[in-house]
Amino acid sequence: MSTILVVAELIQNYSISLGVGASTLAIINFFAAIADGTIDVTERRMMGLVYIVLRIAMALILLTTLIIVIPQFIVSGFHSFSALALGQLLALCMLFLNAILMTMKIMPSTFGPAIQAGSWYALGVLTTLSVHGIDGFNFSQFILAYVTWIIFAVSFVNGMMAIMKAQRHGFLTK
Repeated sequence: MSTILVVAELIQNYSISLGVGASTLAIINFFAAIADGTIDVTERRMMGLVYIVLRIAMALILLTTLIIVIPQFIVSGFHSFSALALGQLLALCMLFLNAILMTMKIMPSTFGPAIQAGSWYALGVLTTLSVHGIDGFNFSQFILAYVTWIIFAVSFVNGMMAIMKAQRHGFLTK
């Protein structure tokens, strides 16, 4: 069983790296696509390819998380999970919930892309902390940091969109 867990953790770490990178490209593509005020066919196609990569990463993370979490949950329940593990599960749940809401066009673009990117980066940071054995925080501290990070991400993305809109309308020079 330990070999399966090691392989699952390896695939999970690669998938998180893939997701963080693809999320970075998704945000960059999003900014580039809306810079002129319209998303043309080519931009939509390129963004679609990045979203496919993100979905593959998410599917692999879901599968590997189930392989890793289910045995521990069966033996000890959620109370045995560290704050770091619970943080990873929360970030993963936010990734899936937000992706579903964006796909259903329920989540507005004011929040959706920033929540997605912020959640991917939070997952990447948690993975790095895990690798280095840094877990000296509780779940409440994680939630406070995560909410702060998402507020920053939303502010950054919306600030960039406002700057690009002002440039399009001639309020700012390029």
